[in-house]
Formats: sequence, C-alpha cells, structure tokens
Amino acid sequence: MNEPRTFAVGFSGGSGIAYGLRFVSALLESGHRVHLAATGASLRVMRHEALLDVDMQRPDLAALFPQSLRANLFVHDLAAVEATPSSGSARIAATVLIPCSMGTLARVAHGFSSNLVERMADVAIKEGRPLLVVPRETPLSVIHLENMLKLARAGAIVLPAMPGFYTRPQTVQDMVDFVVGKALDRLGVEHALFARWKTPKPAAADPAASPWNEGEDES
Repeated sequence: MNEPRTFAVGFSGGSGIAYGLRFVSALLESGHRVHLAATGASLRVMRHEALLDVDMQRPDLAALFPQSLRANLFVHDLAAVEATPSSGSARIAATVLIPCSMGTLARVAHGFSSNLVERMADVAIKEGRPLLVVPRETPLSVIHLENMLKLARAGAIVLPAMPGFYTRPQTVQDMVDFVVGKALDRLGVEHALFARWKTPKPAAADPAASPWNEGEDES
C-alpha cells in the first residue's frame, strides 16, 4: 500500500512522545498526509521528557518536523472539533493515538469526546475505520485492562509500546523505531525502521550471527 493516504494522529499525555514524533515523521517521509492534534498534557510531556521548547499557549507543532515534510502536515487546535478528522465524511484511512494515555484511552473506550483527539478516535470507531492506540503505562490496573478490552472489542488495535529485543537494539532510537515500525505494519505502511526476522541458517559458524537480512526472503 504505497499510494499516499490520509491519517489522523493524536498525541496524548502518556510518556513516550518520541513514539509519536517518529510515527508522524515516518508517515510524512513516505508521502502520506497527516492531520495532527495534541492534548495539553502531551505538550507538557514534550517539554519535560523530550526537552522541546513548546509554547503551551500557542504550540507550533509543525515546527517539530523538517520544513521539507510540512506540505502534507495539517495541525489542528485541540478545541477545533470542526476540523477535518472530526467528520465521518472525511476520507481518513486510519486514526492513531500515539502515545495514548490511560485517561484518553478511558474516555475513548466510553464514547466521551471532549476534544479533537478523542473525537477523531470516536469517529474512527463509529465509521468502522482502523483505530490504533499505543498505550504506554506500567503496571496495568484492572481498569486499564478492561478499557483496552472494551476498545479491542469495538474493533480498535491496541498496540502497547513494548519494544522487542530480538532485534538486538543498540540505541534508544532503535527501540522507538521497533514500536513505530510495528504500528506502521498494522496500517499497511511500508517502512525500513527495523530489519525483519528470517529463519536462522542451521549450524551457523558463528552462534552469535544475526538472523536478520541473511540470505533471500523465503517464498
């Protein structure tokens, strides 16, 4: 699915804003269009976790991305419930909340739409379009788990930010790319953020040899 598509992306206040920033960048780099909205809590996370100088009153989210990618980026105010992704008639391919806080997840799971991030998730559910949420919380309470189950039963994809280590990550960015890559996979977006697993060769001369990118893909 390499044709340009339109995605709605919401940042909420969960830890892990690096996932959201990387996800939007990956979509834009692939030529897709992104409608972006961010909660006030996510702006605080940007300041304190990512050390980004974001104006809390008039945030310029477009400035977080290279100028060369901004032509396909549409940033909306959190209160703009009239914005494109809030309408069921908008041709949004998928809606993604990354990272998704437990508060935002709970409100979406119970159909409570008080802002654009929650509204565009609600629209995705009612229209039967893909909704992917990336929660980042630990440990998980029974309430958290029940809300995730409720969303999954409504058709949402619940993809927790759980980096895999079988790719032998060397940096934090490698772990971020793994989670973002898994999200892109579920949406059918081509990427090269991590190397894909291939069957290890038998009797490898080096027991520590990596099974990634060895030989040809099996058919």
